[in-house]
Amino acid sequence: MSQPQLRGVERDLYRDTWVRYLGYANEVGEAFRSLVPRAVVWLSYGVASSYVLADAIDKGKKAVEVPSPEEGRSTRMAVAVVDTFVWQALASVAIPGFTINRVCAASLYVLGTTTHWPVSVRKWTTTALGLLTIPIIIHPIDRSVDFLLDSSLRKLYPSVGKPSSS
Repeated sequence: MSQPQLRGVERDLYRDTWVRYLGYANEVGEAFRSLVPRAVVWLSYGVASSYVLADAIDKGKKAVEVPSPEEGRSTRMAVAVVDTFVWQALASVAIPGFTINRVCAASLYVLGTTTHWPVSVRKWTTTALGLLTIPIIIHPIDRSVDFLLDSSLRKLYPSVGKPSSS
């Protein structure tokens, strides 16, 4: 069964469909941290981490399907899985989760020290700020992780092409 086509290009389930938004689950969880039980935040990390793992496995399977005389199948698969997993773990889970956590913690602290708003209003304001921050941080984080991996891990890969990351 082949995937649907997007203007003549194979459509990537994990990057070109609504499934991509599962990678943002932990940022949403972090934004709601002050309002929901801790287990809900951890569940959001479980969803995002499952997305990362599924995308890495998918890219590994696709790498095996591409014939290449320069590299063996297992090498192509390993490079694709490692590159995708590391990129997604950093760009979709670790860095944005930390960033939204700190934005929300800082805003809750500032609102607590500079306003006399009720706690519930401060928490909802913090959540709104966290949610509004998500679209602002996505592309800078993605580009930074590309630069980081291009400057480090990707230099260790076999010389035949780099897997696409974003």
